Amino acid sequence: MSADESGLGSFRLFDDKNPQLGFSFLDDSQEKPPLPLPPPCLEVVPSQVSSSVKPTLEPVNLDGLTLLKGRVSTHDVFALSNSDLVPGKYEGGLKLWEGSLDLVKTLRSEVESNNLSLVGMKVLELGCGHGLPGIYSCLQGASAVHFQDFNSEVLQCLTIPNVVANLPVKSQSLGVDAQVRFFAGDWSEVHQILPNLQTDDQDSDCSSGSIGYDIILMAETVYSISTLPSLYGLIKKCMRHPHGVVYMAAKKYYFGVGGGSRRFISLVEKDGVMVASLIAEVGGGSSNVREVWKLRFK
Repeated sequence: MSADESGLGSFRLFDDKNPQLGFSFLDDSQEKPPLPLPPPCLEVVPSQVSSSVKPTLEPVNLDGLTLLKGRVSTHDVFALSNSDLVPGKYEGGLKLWEGSLDLVKTLRSEVESNNLSLVGMKVLELGCGHGLPGIYSCLQGASAVHFQDFNSEVLQCLTIPNVVANLPVKSQSLGVDAQVRFFAGDWSEVHQILPNLQTDDQDSDCSSGSIGYDIILMAETVYSISTLPSLYGLIKKCMRHPHGVVYMAAKKYYFGVGGGSRRFISLVEKDGVMVASLIAEVGGGSSNVREVWKLRFK
């Protein structure tokens, strides 16, 4: 598969021009350089959309449902050449990953089989990139959809234009209506600015049932072992108790980097707070099996 931003991303460990900016934890023989500090957590408003980088829009057909996806260059946004990610700087949000499409298809199947209703739900999409699962939630009547990505530049150059393109009627109120909002930041810190989590104790989970998100969506977020604890911790802070649900799409294994859906599910099962169920499997070979999981509180 092509690694160009216009297609479905294949996974590349290193920047072509900076091979040292890879996953240093794979090589224990060398001293591990410290990762740069994560970018600050902030809300990005539609008026901050990039004026210099304009995405090229292309249709994506998902078994009869057509959505639009933007295409922008990592070079134009981050001055990186042909890179899927550079840890601590860019986490791949400009590419359309296969898991995002798997997740939209699964959500649609869940809705059509009456296993899920998005009407009136508060939804959070983590690691949103193009934001297609969140956009689908908007189209299905969610009352609030919040998009999160590591990089504010991804939100400014891709996510917000993509939301506007797919929701031309709703987009008229993006500047003043809090139903659709955009947040940038690292998973270890971003809970501090999410509006559905505003309590006296920002480090508490949503056990009161009066705060948090009804549905959390994430696709291709579990590739890195080092970030799994912070991702899972964020989910527990964000997920409404006791009826919240998480839909996660990911590859079964990310060969070469150690992450994957099974590694994440193992973390969840050891914690013992949630129960996970496999609801979809895509792919014919063991080296490229993709899965969609549903997580609920026990």
